[in-house]
Amino acid sequence: MPTDPCGSVAGPHDRIAGMPSRSVSVQQGDFDLTAEVAALRARDGQVGAVATFVGTVRDRNDGTPISAMELEHYPGMTEQAIDAMIGEARRRFDIRGVRVIHRVGPLYPGDQIVLVAVTSAHRHQAFEACEFLMDYLKTQAPFWKKETTSEGARWVDARQADDAALARWGLKMGNAG
Repeated sequence: MPTDPCGSVAGPHDRIAGMPSRSVSVQQGDFDLTAEVAALRARDGQVGAVATFVGTVRDRNDGTPISAMELEHYPGMTEQAIDAMIGEARRRFDIRGVRVIHRVGPLYPGDQIVLVAVTSAHRHQAFEACEFLMDYLKTQAPFWKKETTSEGARWVDARQADDAALARWGLKMGNAG
């Protein structure tokens, strides 16, 4: 798939009036929620709803203070995996547009990590598609997370609750140990 210098994928699943748009970006830099939503809505008069999710770095995990987090991924493979799940979301839900941005590299408490934005004609489809995509990202997208605590760095394992969230969509992957 073609990418721009920022690593954005011009995916086949996010087109308005035949024009490809960036649907997936994996990047180190931050994102501007307002600008991303405006771009997603542009030139599409059929949009009646926009649902967004923005994930941020917490300052603790399971009660342990976190001073930093580092996210790693496989360039190219990660974007293609997310784009494929956007295709699945389009098959399941009546949606108009999708934008997924996931940051990698070093991040700190309060930093934005992920954006999932979905447009549709009606709110129900936008909400469901947004939640479906986020459940997928938490369990299936090829990212690895390392947290830094006062006791050192540790890799974060998948959680059973995240697998359960994905299972409600009829997808069983079993990542949690």
